[in-house]
Amino acid sequence: MKILANDGISESGITALEKAGFEVLTVQVAQEQLQNYINEHKIEVLLVRSATKVRKDIVDNCPSLKIIGRGGVGMDNIDVDYAREKGIEVINTPAASSASVAELVFAHLFGGVRFLHDSNRNMPLDGDTKFKDLKKNYGAGRELRGKTLGIVGFGRIGREVAKIALGCGMKVIASDNNIGEADITLDFYDGQKIILKIKTEPVSELIKHSDFITLHVPSQNGYLIGKDEISNMKNGVGIVNAARGGVLDEKALLEGLESGKISFAGLDVFEEEPTPSVKVLMNDRISLTPHIGAATDEAQDRIGAELAEQIINIMANA
Repeated sequence: MKILANDGISESGITALEKAGFEVLTVQVAQEQLQNYINEHKIEVLLVRSATKVRKDIVDNCPSLKIIGRGGVGMDNIDVDYAREKGIEVINTPAASSASVAELVFAHLFGGVRFLHDSNRNMPLDGDTKFKDLKKNYGAGRELRGKTLGIVGFGRIGREVAKIALGCGMKVIASDNNIGEADITLDFYDGQKIILKIKTEPVSELIKHSDFITLHVPSQNGYLIGKDEISNMKNGVGIVNAARGGVLDEKALLEGLESGKISFAGLDVFEEEPTPSVKVLMNDRISLTPHIGAATDEAQDRIGAELAEQIINIMANA
């Protein structure tokens, strides 16, 4: 059986699959050539991340496909329901990258409250001539400890964010349309642990009480956070979006930053990805990363291993 990992897969995943007798191809095929490649090589398993799109045309015109796998959480680049209707298994790895995304959220939060993203831009330019001025500019930072973090979307990633927040001494409130409450387990040395229950509340309430807000929801029809929601937030709020572009209204975000309603933002995803707005990219109050939430060595190893395990199990039971 041939597997095409079109957006790559970790060595651990390749090793596990090859050991089970699969042939793994890691050629990166252009989107417009994908259908022909799958048919020419009789690919039975197609593995993608966020770059490759698997729409109805691929499903309809590639009869050899048995499994489509997404290395990561969101599957908005795959026509999941349609593929399953056609008898194709669709799998993903919802837990593998949760910790990596959560840590990136806090990289943005720590950077935002201490102006690290902007300081790192300006120190190489003016650090030798305007050191005292820069010290004054960046000397009014804030601590996260004791502040309230609002987590919008309380699935696996949201709960990992909550763990870090609690470890930093933050207060946590959460919102989720499907979850009423969730257990957060904090693990310590020598097997000790504490389990905390966190109840969720509506977004409309969360935004009023949060000093910082982080988004962890799938793609939406329309903005989840727009001008009206921002107007109801605390003055000086910080916002991080490491979920999906289009969840946060970037025009409203820029207006909020300009007025001072929002003190800073951290963006890992963008409305116009992969060509983000220049106004967003040039704003010195926005900490920027190019959609790398799951891009750690550890997460990619877990993703590869989890995909391999699922594929092996599916084919063993076929």
